[in-house]
Amino acid sequence: MGPHPAVAAIRLAVRRVLHDILTEHSRIPDPTGLIPAGRHERPPTPLVLVACSGGADSMALASALAFEAPRLGIRAGGITVDHGLQPGSGMRADEVVQRMRGLGLDPVEATSVTVGREGGPEAAARDARYAALDACAERHGAAAVLLGHTRDDQAETVLLGLARGSGIRSLSGMAAVSGGPGAARRYRRPFLQLDRQTARKACMVQSLPVWDDPHNADPAYTRSRLRHEGLPALEKALGKGVVEALARTAQLSRDDADALDTWARQAEAAVRDSTGLLECAKLYALPPAVRRRILRRAAIEAGAPAGSLFARHIEEVDRLITGWRGQGAINLPGKVVAQRQGGRLVIRQG
Repeated sequence: MGPHPAVAAIRLAVRRVLHDILTEHSRIPDPTGLIPAGRHERPPTPLVLVACSGGADSMALASALAFEAPRLGIRAGGITVDHGLQPGSGMRADEVVQRMRGLGLDPVEATSVTVGREGGPEAAARDARYAALDACAERHGAAAVLLGHTRDDQAETVLLGLARGSGIRSLSGMAAVSGGPGAARRYRRPFLQLDRQTARKACMVQSLPVWDDPHNADPAYTRSRLRHEGLPALEKALGKGVVEALARTAQLSRDDADALDTWARQAEAAVRDSTGLLECAKLYALPPAVRRRILRRAAIEAGAPAGSLFARHIEEVDRLITGWRGQGAINLPGKVVAQRQGGRLVIRQG
């Protein structure tokens, strides 16, 4: 008799991702250039880490990784991040470490972070968490870090992007593969096609203990209100299938956004002069979606934090090109200033 359908589904999702990681890892070139041509030496066994909070999604992911990795010759470990935002969080982090060890993961560790205030509590916690995960992956030389985001999380992300009016890239939600510093494909999200209930069911039938973060039910947090009030109201008004439709929207939007990003990268060189400055007349001739992507890239390269750079900022800079009336400089996040000078757009830290 095979595993429960929920367990089989999460294992299959993880197996597919591990196959991809293994394939990519086997293609890593010799960085020293010392291996003679024609001699194929097997690369070292890759290490894959799971980011585990102790909740149902990440515990199901940790369990599936522990089951599948040895069958593919992959080392599997785990990390839990203690945000220090609740009493007893350190003790809970230690418990998660013991649970991961009980699954057979090694190495495993808990790391504590200090959550700042920039961008609001949710964004600040996310920034601190990813910084800790990046540091852990670098320290252990991990090939990838698995994250337990589900289709429900994806639907919430799409709605949050829609509410902010942040454009098609926000509507594309979370990528199945995304990067960290110096690692373009570090983060993998195997569960984006699975719903949250499947992960919870998998934990239940395997008798895996889970911890329900009270922040997930706290109405003080935007995502919590969306999860417990917004999405249920949408399903009541529009019928079942809203989550699936939003997840499909994310994938379609991502395909479109990727195509426009490629177009913008290819067009950028043609709109810069010999000194590297952006020429306003040439920018004006581009479609708005392409032009604004070039402006966003230029602002980020000048030092504007990507997470703080919103559509309204880029629209203001865009007006220096499309609605030029002699207006002054535009102040952007990160103390970056954009201004029009002699038919050129200058974006720099001011």
